[in-house]
Amino acid sequence: MIRSPSWLHEGARIFDPVRDREGVVQFIGEWEDPATRRVIPDAVFIRPEGGGVGWVIADHQALRQADAR
Repeated sequence: MIRSPSWLHEGARIFDPVRDREGVVQFIGEWEDPATRRVIPDAVFIRPEGGGVGWVIADHQALRQADAR
């Protein structure tokens, strides 16, 4: 298990450079990739601010803390 940075927690605003989108961490938990059936114990579930379709990040190392508003 890779230790996540202190700023990465439920409710944190993040920037996903892969999708070039900002979002809010909904929760961090176990997720099974439907394509590979691989279980990710600490996947990051993200939703856009204001609602919309969320997405899952299997490896949090690509994420960055969003700029302050």
